[in-house]
Amino acid sequence: MKKIYVNIPESPYNIEIEHGLLKKAGEEIKKVFKGERVYVITDSNVEKLYAKTILDSLKENGYETHIFIVKAGEESKSIDTLKKIYSFLIEKGASRKDLIVALGGGVIGDMAGFAAATYMRGVPFIQVPTSLLAQIDSSIGGKVAVNLPEGKNLVGAFYQPILVIIDPECLKDLPRRVLSDGAAEALKYGYIKDRKIYDIFRKIEIPEDLYKYSDEIIYRCCEIKRIVVENDEKENGERMILNFGHTLGHAYESYWHYKKYTHGEAVALGMYAICKLSENLGYMPRGTSKDMKEILERLKLPVEDNEADREKIVENILKDKKSNSKNTSVIIPEEIGKVRVEKIPTGDIKEFFRKGGFLS
Repeated sequence: MKKIYVNIPESPYNIEIEHGLLKKAGEEIKKVFKGERVYVITDSNVEKLYAKTILDSLKENGYETHIFIVKAGEESKSIDTLKKIYSFLIEKGASRKDLIVALGGGVIGDMAGFAAATYMRGVPFIQVPTSLLAQIDSSIGGKVAVNLPEGKNLVGAFYQPILVIIDPECLKDLPRRVLSDGAAEALKYGYIKDRKIYDIFRKIEIPEDLYKYSDEIIYRCCEIKRIVVENDEKENGERMILNFGHTLGHAYESYWHYKKYTHGEAVALGMYAICKLSENLGYMPRGTSKDMKEILERLKLPVEDNEADREKIVENILKDKKSNSKNTSVIIPEEIGKVRVEKIPTGDIKEFFRKGGFLS
């Protein structure tokens, strides 16, 4: 087993990575949680694959278990679903002495984590991510949230789990589109912090090639996330670099009401657009965006959306939580493994994207 210790003041925890770890989840949870009741929150897709495995492991270790299943998909990451989770917890008599387990991808991790952060002012919770995106990114660092019709993750908190359990075997059950979705986030780490991850992706010809490199990709991405989160838990500085591609990506998701693109697909659109913009503004060497485009296309990820109104996409950026009345932060790559945070006066944001060639 590989372990990564996340040293967050007052709330440190381990990330545990091992093939087959899901079958031993109860044993690992027993080491960090001494209560009696565990509430598993999952979705309708993941429940069919892994719910019995984790529930059996929990019961074998003496826990009383309850499970709540939400409809799979980004549309479930809402206030309405959150209210149903609260009602479920109240009905079952959940207290702050109990534990919530988020079993699933990024939607479940974010939503179950936010439920844990807010129910009775805080219940301990554990992340058990089952998608590549969740394993390398959203399950680590304590960012939990739900969406509003006006935008993504606008209601949320910073609330750390007490443990993250990662079983790479789960990747073998992912549909191709979901696997590619996580690959976009993994590639992001290569561009912001680690050229070795970028070099791995240059070897990948089809999404399924990710299985060959999954152990190294997961470990390297988690280690980068650990370093960044330890340095900046509340996203006041360095942690903002993790948003490379996300400012535009969230704008695309919101524009299409979370129906056309997965999160990773939208991030791919955002990364490629920002990479081209960086070249046009002279920050990044020419040809870098061409390399990115080739990698994204091999991963079956979108690179451009010619149907969206780009003026409205940029307007959506101003609703993003990284914008305020004075500035909008855009993460700009300068070279592979290095980015800068560009703070654009909010009134100039359209002109900035126009200069970069995104608006024409």
